Formats: sequence, C-alpha cells, structure tokens
Amino acid sequence: MIKSSYIFLLTFALLSCENKSKPQKPGFLLGTWKKINDKSGKQTYEVWKTNFTGLGYTMQEKDTIFKEVLSIVSIKDTLFYKVVGVNPKPTLFKFTSQTATSFVCENLQNEFPKKITYRLENDTLKARVSNPDFKIDFVFVRKE
Repeated sequence: MIKSSYIFLLTFALLSCENKSKPQKPGFLLGTWKKINDKSGKQTYEVWKTNFTGLGYTMQEKDTIFKEVLSIVSIKDTLFYKVVGVNPKPTLFKFTSQTATSFVCENLQNEFPKKITYRLENDTLKARVSNPDFKIDFVFVRKE
C-alpha cells in the first residue's frame, strides 16, 4: 500500500510539472496607439500587430525623428519584450509580472531603461520606462 502511494504521488508530481501553461502574450496591446502627452510639435505612436510585433515612432512635422521595432517573444516558455533599433544589438526585457491588463519587464544590465511597464486603464494605455533615478511616462489612446 505504501509503495503504490509513492508511485501515485510521483506520477501526480510529474504530470503537474508537464501541465504548466505557457505565458500568454498581452493581447491588450494590439492596435494603433497615439501618445497624448507628447511635447508640442511631436506625435508618438505605437502600432502592435496580432503577431505581437510592433513599431514605436515619433514624428515631428513630416519627419520620423525616432523609430524602434518592438516585439513580444517567447524564449523557453518565458516572455520577453524585445527592442530593436535603439542599441546596436536587440535588447531583451524579461517579463517579471503580468496580469490580464498589465505587465512589467526588466533588464537590469541595460543602462536605460531597466524597467518597462504597460497597463491598460479603461481605454488608456499607460507605459513607463525607468531606472531607479529617472522615468518617462507615456499615455496612449487608441487611434481611430
């Protein structure tokens, strides 16, 4: 009887490990977002496609003055926020927490930012890039 109990517990433990659900990508990001707290004369956008690739860019009149390629990628069942175009090599930020309407990702080796936070509040997407000494807040609404 004791031997069969051990076999049952071992089998249950192994099955529990195999049934881990993969992290879900943040569907609330999808769409075209327009920053509403930009400096005068500038307009910033983030566009997220259904494959979780995105583009962040800032326009000044008709000129693109900033551009970065964004994506949410899964590496070994862990989500990362990937930024291409700012540094010579892609920069990965590991998801450290997530809810249905928010996520936090971090890369403590990156000079700035070390932390990126997104959260959906009603129809407003709020993002923050930060390190311990400095932060930049972005407030977006869906572009019609």
